[in-house]
Amino acid sequence: MLWLVFCAVALWLVVRRFQNRRIIEVASKIKCGVKTYPLVGHAYLFMGGGVNRMESFQRLGRDAIKNGGLSNFWLGGHYYTVVVDPVDLEVILKTSLEKDDIMRFARNLIGNGTIFAPVNIWRPRRKVLAPTFTPKNLNNFVNIFARQSQVMVEQLQSVEGKGNFSVWKYITSYTMDSVCETALGVNVNAQKTTDEPFLMAFEECCKLMAARMLAPWLHADAVYKLLPQHTGFEACKKLICNFIDQVIKAKRKSIKIGETNITKKDTTHDMKTFLELLIEASGGDRGYSDLELQEETLVIVVAGTDTSAVGVSFAVMMLARHPDVQEMVYRELYEVFGDSDRLITPEDLPRLKYLDAVVRETLRLYPPVPVVVRKIEKDVQLPSGVTLVEGCGVLAHIWGTQRNPRYWGDDAEQFRPERFLETTLKHPAAFMAFSHGPRNCLGYQYAMMSMKTALATLVRRYRVSTSDMARSNGCKPEDKPITVTFDIMMKDADRFTVQLNSRK
Repeated sequence: MLWLVFCAVALWLVVRRFQNRRIIEVASKIKCGVKTYPLVGHAYLFMGGGVNRMESFQRLGRDAIKNGGLSNFWLGGHYYTVVVDPVDLEVILKTSLEKDDIMRFARNLIGNGTIFAPVNIWRPRRKVLAPTFTPKNLNNFVNIFARQSQVMVEQLQSVEGKGNFSVWKYITSYTMDSVCETALGVNVNAQKTTDEPFLMAFEECCKLMAARMLAPWLHADAVYKLLPQHTGFEACKKLICNFIDQVIKAKRKSIKIGETNITKKDTTHDMKTFLELLIEASGGDRGYSDLELQEETLVIVVAGTDTSAVGVSFAVMMLARHPDVQEMVYRELYEVFGDSDRLITPEDLPRLKYLDAVVRETLRLYPPVPVVVRKIEKDVQLPSGVTLVEGCGVLAHIWGTQRNPRYWGDDAEQFRPERFLETTLKHPAAFMAFSHGPRNCLGYQYAMMSMKTALATLVRRYRVSTSDMARSNGCKPEDKPITVTFDIMMKDADRFTVQLNSRK
């Protein structure tokens, strides 16, 4: 009996190798200094929690940098070329638009929202979405960012001068309130709620998705549905989707009867939300179905809440670690606002050039989405000389690309905002915190405006410093790398712990 099993497995491996012979040939031409094993490939690296997963991604990224821009990554029997050279990445991201099959696990939550949708769905939806991100609409949203960031700094009074605390809850609640008001037209008051169910559910979904993606033995639905993780994921998904669905139905009704009240406490301004713009742009009642609206609204809410929150939180950490940079940010703010307490306006943001550089440098070192994946459907010859063949996957390593010394210099690992003021990028894809090419992030300007408004409001009121834990080992806090974790988004494993003191 054992001989039959052995023969069956051996035969399967031979057939599999024959089917993948072109992919194996590609892999053989690319150096990889990270050991791989039969059947599991590099999946063994990702066993454990989010910190271990991110350390493994960093290891693959550094290996690709060491090897001139490329490395290999086998997830079970599925092959990915790891790419950290922007010249190669630009070709890949402009010609290979299909997301890799592994993103089907993310689609379990988002559905066919544009961020993960197949190309045939993504392309027409992108055309509908793009006009909603006009400068006029974005400038209207700054007023909301300013008001909600003011709520954030008022909530932070409770931890001012009281030692270590996690700034994550305050910032992610700010982005949640801002996104829900701009995208849906509702004020959910997340900043004044102890535990916002939507945020908790989304964070849990991300952890479960990340763990499943990087464990080939959990890919089969028949296996995963037997596990408690599946039950937990479905419960969180139901909570998230029900909230979005209720808002969509209420918004459709309010549009028909000309009302402005939707649900919970409504906004009082006349600007149109993303949801209203989407309904109108897609054709009103004859346009997007409730499911299509749910998918696209979910993308906006989820991406706008978490990515912006991660960006702001890392920026706060970097300002705490670099008091000299924080002081320069404050001086710039003082030049614009003086001693006034007035709210930030859209006209203020372009004047905050150094703050803009700080945000970009933070996103360079700590991109909220450190890796993205694509599928090669047609052979692609890269400028580096390697030809990726049909069936290959590509791991576009954003974290590695933005730390590649070839494009960022010998100080690529150092936090130096001035680099964004002194010179232009050596290559357009060298900085791709919002991805690159036709499928880049549509909301990057929205995110930048939200992040800069929140940071400006916080630094005007408070001085942020490193936690006691960061100083306890005797070395400078800036010399100790931040321990990061991978749960779809990259975050600080210590939950962005800092200290806060009033500037007054």
